[in-house]
Amino acid sequence: MPDTFQALVVDKSEQFTVQVKELSLEDLPAGEVLIRVAYSSVNYKDGLASIPNGNIVRSYPFVPGIDLSGTVVSSTDSRFREGQPVIATSYGIGVSHYGGFSEYARIPAEWVVPLPEGLSLREAMIYGTAGFTAALSVQALEDQGAAPDKGTVLVTGATGGVGGSAVAMLAKKGYHVAASTGRTEEAGYLLALGAAEILSREEVGSGAAKPLDKQRWQAAVDSVGGEPLAAILSKIAYGGAVAASGLTAGTAVPTSVLPFILRGVSLLGIDSVSCPAGKRQMIWERMAGDLKPDTLESLVDREIRLAELPAALEDILKSNTRGRVLVRLA
Repeated sequence: MPDTFQALVVDKSEQFTVQVKELSLEDLPAGEVLIRVAYSSVNYKDGLASIPNGNIVRSYPFVPGIDLSGTVVSSTDSRFREGQPVIATSYGIGVSHYGGFSEYARIPAEWVVPLPEGLSLREAMIYGTAGFTAALSVQALEDQGAAPDKGTVLVTGATGGVGGSAVAMLAKKGYHVAASTGRTEEAGYLLALGAAEILSREEVGSGAAKPLDKQRWQAAVDSVGGEPLAAILSKIAYGGAVAASGLTAGTAVPTSVLPFILRGVSLLGIDSVSCPAGKRQMIWERMAGDLKPDTLESLVDREIRLAELPAALEDILKSNTRGRVLVRLA
């Protein structure tokens, strides 16, 4: 064990700074499991944590990074042993508890998941929080009755982390996937992930939605929210569902009750932050098994080191990334 290690530290004690600094184990917050971090990933929430008015970080100085994978160094919880590969995402990680942009992390045991067989530490962070959210969405739709033989599934925000992961997972399961994006120049990327058709943002819905519209999709994975979500709900087939996890288009959804009471459409909220431990483990097992696409590596935009993080965080806030940005720490 080194006496010190490197981490990306956000601080505003005098002026706001985002810098790689040396920390010691004493600087880490409480937790039962000490992890040598191998990989983390860049998420939109991490970008918000790196700006003064992002409303993510609660106290400073702070280490962002809402997910990580690595190897247990020590544990006071009998469920984890030295040398065991693990994943940690969500809960307070990177929000109220020092996160994954650090060579070492100390995490509460209840937040840690053993790495499933069939998944490497790198692959776990190609998925990351975004992939976990996508898998929760697929699970929710299938629990509601979605199946490959029932028609097309729409995925919005398809060039983002959640959207791209959802496209790849659904295609792996044999679904006909319609990928919607505001960046139609990325059609080749989406087709490579397994999308069967590419739709522009405007084709899905722009402006005020009709209370009911022509039935187009059996289900949808939506990471956008706002007016587009209202348009999607009006076009879901009878008995279908939408799994909603995002708000990049806003928090207000100007819809009516008609899709729900005349077509039996379900709006399914997807929360990856407080997902119970048992369900979390089951979803990661699926991500290592029947949901794991052959195209997983195609989701990677680039792999970076700690020193390159400030620029990558700026990029994700400007939507200058496609898919996933990995942070290698080991």
